[in-house]
Amino acid sequence: MTGTSTFAACGLVDLSHPLEDGMPVYPGDPVVRIRSATTVEEHGYNVLHVRMGSQTGTHVDAPYHFLDDGARIDQLPLELFLAPAVVVDVRNRPPRTAITWDDLESVARRLGPGTALLLHTGWDVHWGTDAYFDHPFLHGEAAARLVDAGVRTVGLDALSLDETVLDGEPAGGFAAHLAVLGAGGVIVENLRGLERIVSPEPILSVLPLRLAGADGAPVRAIAFDVKPQPRWMPT
Repeated sequence: MTGTSTFAACGLVDLSHPLEDGMPVYPGDPVVRIRSATTVEEHGYNVLHVRMGSQTGTHVDAPYHFLDDGARIDQLPLELFLAPAVVVDVRNRPPRTAITWDDLESVARRLGPGTALLLHTGWDVHWGTDAYFDHPFLHGEAAARLVDAGVRTVGLDALSLDETVLDGEPAGGFAAHLAVLGAGGVIVENLRGLERIVSPEPILSVLPLRLAGADGAPVRAIAFDVKPQPRWMPT
């Protein structure tokens, strides 16, 4: 009797930052405030009062984030938020440098319509520090080539797909955002733990809160890490 590896086990990898009081946000965005509204001791039940912006924590940008006539988060097809993913390791990038098409060529053949691309910058290790704002970013030309390849979901483990500046607009503008969102796609920002994905073909789930008419929304990002397991079958 011989065997073949035909069964796939699925592990879950949480790619989300917890939503916490005072957590990091993009410069100028609303500060997160989370307080007790009621308690078991005083009211008989616990309820939190949560105040935050639509772009808080691990979140998805909708086209409306940059385009007044773009689709809102509650108008987008669910297929954009649940898709097979390709993870590319770009952890070699220095602070505030662009991720170019040359950095993506190793996975280019695996990209296409219905595929999500995840940029593993490793910058999530700086979460909560000033260094988090100095992340690498996607070059606008590379974003345009991704769109030309049919990719409509792009994510990364950093604050923004474009360069973050503390005051004003990045030197290259918001070219990556405009390329992806202008094609009707979505951007997932502030992921974490991409190094824990083992499978070369994980399934990404980034289902956003259904905020009516919103430019984006927080998500609980999860990778379904499909791993082959041996299953013995007679031959």
